[in-house]
Amino acid sequence: MHFFRTLFERIPPGLAVILFLAIFSGSVLSFKKMTELEDLEMWTFSRNHLPAYKPFIKKWNKEHPDQQFSLSLLNGRALERRLLSGFFSGTPVADAVETVMRTAHHSFAGPIDAIGFRDLTDRLKEEGLMDEINGPSFGPWTNRGRIFGIPHDVHPVLLAYRSDIVEDAGIDVSQIETWDDYFRIMKPLMKDNDGDGRPDRYLINVWDTIGGYLLLLMEQADGQLFDEEGNATIDSPINIKTMATMITWIAGPNRVGLEMKSNYASDYQLMLDGTIVGFFMPDWLIGKLRQNVPGLAGKLKVMPLPAWTPGGRRTAVTGGSVLGFPKASPNFEIAWKLGKQLYLSEELAVNLFETASIITPVKRFWDNPIFDQPEPFLSGQAVGRMLIEQAPDVPTRTSSPYLDLATKHLVNAAGNIKQYAIRNNKFTVEELLPETKRQMQIAQKHVETQMYRNVFLNKPQ
Repeated sequence: MHFFRTLFERIPPGLAVILFLAIFSGSVLSFKKMTELEDLEMWTFSRNHLPAYKPFIKKWNKEHPDQQFSLSLLNGRALERRLLSGFFSGTPVADAVETVMRTAHHSFAGPIDAIGFRDLTDRLKEEGLMDEINGPSFGPWTNRGRIFGIPHDVHPVLLAYRSDIVEDAGIDVSQIETWDDYFRIMKPLMKDNDGDGRPDRYLINVWDTIGGYLLLLMEQADGQLFDEEGNATIDSPINIKTMATMITWIAGPNRVGLEMKSNYASDYQLMLDGTIVGFFMPDWLIGKLRQNVPGLAGKLKVMPLPAWTPGGRRTAVTGGSVLGFPKASPNFEIAWKLGKQLYLSEELAVNLFETASIITPVKRFWDNPIFDQPEPFLSGQAVGRMLIEQAPDVPTRTSSPYLDLATKHLVNAAGNIKQYAIRNNKFTVEELLPETKRQMQIAQKHVETQMYRNVFLNKPQ
């Protein structure tokens, strides 16, 4: 009290009044915050998820008048900047945040006790959710053995193909088990009927510039860019062999690949024209094509991905999002309750499949008859059941904060190997293995150099 009396005696009366009112107002607001629970917040990056979430949040708010949640849609990069800056500066963020791999992984760069997301490992085990949710779906959100979010999805990948073209040619896709089978059986579709010196069609959307698909195929082959301890493994023997094989798909006289990312109007036109016969089809792409390219309806079918070896994995995975809970939020128990009801809701699982073809990671919902419904867009196939059959076998992915960096160097290596193959007229796996090993070792060195500038990482001896 002596401090305030002295302060008010030494400043002009008008300023003293203003200062008093500011202190009083601040005290009232602080008291209000302590005594009244303000609206809680959930952020999402996904415009596609929003329609399913809005009715749920509205129902929650009606049933919990003292625990109101507001739902905000943020641009993905804006969400990432706000979230990470909040983690690093201690400023307020939302109570629950739905985000993507890139954002989650960037939060894992420091010591484990400095990660801004709450560690859910023990809670998930205590409540039996580890068994309830598809195991591999935890991979991108698991770091140093601890889990920092509830998975939103599985995103198994099938192979889509132009069934009208394939069946008109008398090709039986049931004979396809491996990638070698696929290219051998589909090869007749690559004839040059218009005489321009190039095939009229290509068989797969693989290219040296599309890092996501290079990584997808490596993971399907049981390769990884990082091991479970987070060490870079870019130059592992399986990655070297897989990369050399993929280069034979995109260079030389037997090239079968075409650059197509499946995200742009030009890509959609390649599909419609039949220039690309087969392409990767994660579950979320089905809903996207159904909405954006209705001219493909009835012209596509899907099949399991060809395996790298007989009896091998027939699927892969790409994309993914998570619901995380910032540690700074004082409302974790409420946010956790809402998050479980949202992400573990059968109603939401059905809605996401109906609207976006996204498969839930909650295994007890996989028996829902909605997944056995024929999909007209895919020529009447029960695509939900086909996706679920592959879901347990999707590869477990890394959560390394250096995954983006490693993927960029993977693309650089692929481009260099491709140019080497063209310059030297070497187009077999055996001929490319030495240069592939060299380029993958260069990529490994670049990534390790960047990684071990991080003082929180210990360089392996």
